[in-house]
Amino acid sequence: MSKRILVVLTEWGYWGEELIGPMETFDAAGYQVDFATPTGKRPVALGPSMDADFQDPPLGRGVTSPEMAKKVQELEASDRLDHPIDLSSLLPERPYRSSANFLREQEAYFNALDAAREQLAQTYDSVLIVGGSGAIVDLANNQRVHDLILSFYQLGRPVAAECYGVAALAFARDHEDRASIIAGKHVTGHCIEYDWKDGTGFMGTDFNMGPPPYPLEFILRDATAPGGRYHGGFGHETSVIVDYPFITGRSTSDAYLTGQKVVEVLEEGLRQWGFHSTAADESR
Repeated sequence: MSKRILVVLTEWGYWGEELIGPMETFDAAGYQVDFATPTGKRPVALGPSMDADFQDPPLGRGVTSPEMAKKVQELEASDRLDHPIDLSSLLPERPYRSSANFLREQEAYFNALDAAREQLAQTYDSVLIVGGSGAIVDLANNQRVHDLILSFYQLGRPVAAECYGVAALAFARDHEDRASIIAGKHVTGHCIEYDWKDGTGFMGTDFNMGPPPYPLEFILRDATAPGGRYHGGFGHETSVIVDYPFITGRSTSDAYLTGQKVVEVLEEGLRQWGFHSTAADESR
């Protein structure tokens, strides 16, 4: 293995612990971590994710410890996230079918995508999509992010995602059959009980979206059918699911465990974890 992991972050506000947890785990396991954003802008942590006094409304308690707040603040003050990989330069844009030169542009698109996939194959063992409300804006329905996920999927390499970053897995699909790549798989992600009713925010704007524009739980329930299942883990402190090649984490409290399971998949051959293959146990 190359011992190198690509971590994809939104430019509209990532949740601090959802980066810190896996990143520290990967660092400790000896992996080089590279960062990427949709257009190469430096990612910025959401304010509440580095505020130890913040109280999460759905959970009715704080979700950012003083220690974690300090770690996120220190990361933000460092240069580690400077100059991320620009996904718009790494991966081509799929042409419109209405283009006057569609066939030639489509050929060029596939040739460029093959070259990018070969570069990824030679460089990375795994990819992680970090969550936070910003992922709703520029990761969930981003064609280049989808092509990145599909590249790792087609290479048979682990694909991990956390919280609202899991939406990108649901929407990543081959444009021939247009079926989600998580169809028939077991996944977790932000459950509806954890969704804010008001106040979903993003970096760089004072726009208050209110609740998320879609309930991720419902998206994942539909995308995993038939044969798969969404597991919310509501009432359990953690919810992480491994159903190879996917590793999914529900939310903030699952960040370190998500990173740990990625390492176990890579180094110990873990293929399934966190769910019962035959039991209809919604709580796991």
